[in-house]
Amino acid sequence: MSTPQVVDGSPRGDADGWAALHADAVAVLTRWTPTSPDAAEARDRTLDLLNAGPIAMSREHRAGHVTASALVFDATGTQVLLCLHGKFHRWVQLGGHCESGDRTLAAAALREATEESGISGLSIDPTPIDVDVHPVACQGGSLHHDVRFAVFAPAGATERVSAESEALGWFPPQQLPHPLAGGTARLVTPGLAAFRRARPRPVS
Repeated sequence: MSTPQVVDGSPRGDADGWAALHADAVAVLTRWTPTSPDAAEARDRTLDLLNAGPIAMSREHRAGHVTASALVFDATGTQVLLCLHGKFHRWVQLGGHCESGDRTLAAAALREATEESGISGLSIDPTPIDVDVHPVACQGGSLHHDVRFAVFAPAGATERVSAESEALGWFPPQQLPHPLAGGTARLVTPGLAAFRRARPRPVS
């Protein structure tokens, strides 16, 4: 995919798409109840970032940009799917940059989870489970304002490693692998709460 260019403070390409995604991000984060003190601080920083307009959704915004990721649960809620990231060689939830075709943050997270897991039929809880701000190498040095969601795999799902990962693996939520990316472990508690809301009777 080509990298969007910036024109008059907005990423070139599907301008309506970026605007819709930006509006959704503002609405979602404004009404969201943070799941931890760290998430509350990150949410506030992200809302400040969004004051820049739709460009804050694009990787072209060097001061920082919003990304979306997903903690994927199996149908029983007893395993989560993580990837061994190909660039920084740590286990992490699935996710990445938003695209102009994503009309909502949840749609961006679901697209990324589908692309990186190879699993069809995933579903998502549209309420975030966490927000995290961390430094990345984009544009020679930037910040990811990552909005995180719980995603649910259908029974019998089989994963397929993408070009962005060294490996994929299912792990018990309380026994995550090492080395683990910072912030991934804190997704477990709010993620399990989202699983119970979405699937009060897990598939056995």
